[in-house]
Amino acid sequence: MLRAAGIGVGDEVIVPAFGNVELAEAVTLAGALPVFADIDATTYCLDASAVEAAITPRSAAVVVVHRFGRWADVPRLHRVGQRHGLLVLEQGESEVPYDEVAQRRERAAFLDSKLRGVRTPDGGDGHTYQQYVVRVPGNGRPDRDAFARAVRAKGVDCRVPVKTPVHRLPEYRRCLSLPETERAADETLALPVDASLTKREMQRIVSACNVLGGLLQPAF
Repeated sequence: MLRAAGIGVGDEVIVPAFGNVELAEAVTLAGALPVFADIDATTYCLDASAVEAAITPRSAAVVVVHRFGRWADVPRLHRVGQRHGLLVLEQGESEVPYDEVAQRRERAAFLDSKLRGVRTPDGGDGHTYQQYVVRVPGNGRPDRDAFARAVRAKGVDCRVPVKTPVHRLPEYRRCLSLPETERAADETLALPVDASLTKREMQRIVSACNVLGGLLQPAF
């Protein structure tokens, strides 16, 4: 998409650092420079204000990634692009099959109502729960990782969605502060929400998490 749009050497492309490295690699392969902007704390997608702050005379495009089944604020991002003459491209993650969305939302609602000691996701704007991502309160990564290990030990298959933001990887290291990106990388944990989960399995997830919640100091 970048090459087809004429993006190349001398151009900058604004991308999120919260996610996979492949996007930054694609920008580099097109001959452009990836510039990282911060995310919105609720959607985990690019924050329009942060994008605007990252714009320079060399900026040519913005690549918006929709995360975990939540949509970025595309209208606002397009308005930023129009004001500054930038191409706004969208990239989605793998989509949840249509016939599973209602079941995932049902399971997410159950977790929302039962979980304690973690911050549950905001279900607004048509969330399809491609992943059910909670925040583990505490003082950063060690608490989230300890929580994840303990939950896995109880038979719950959870995973850290983004272990290291791209701007902290050696090949793309930048001296910049992206506080929401870094906080999300330290605190987020994806819990199972598959349509195939039984009620007993959902109860196991809740029990495994709730028994730990009181052991961690809340960060909010």
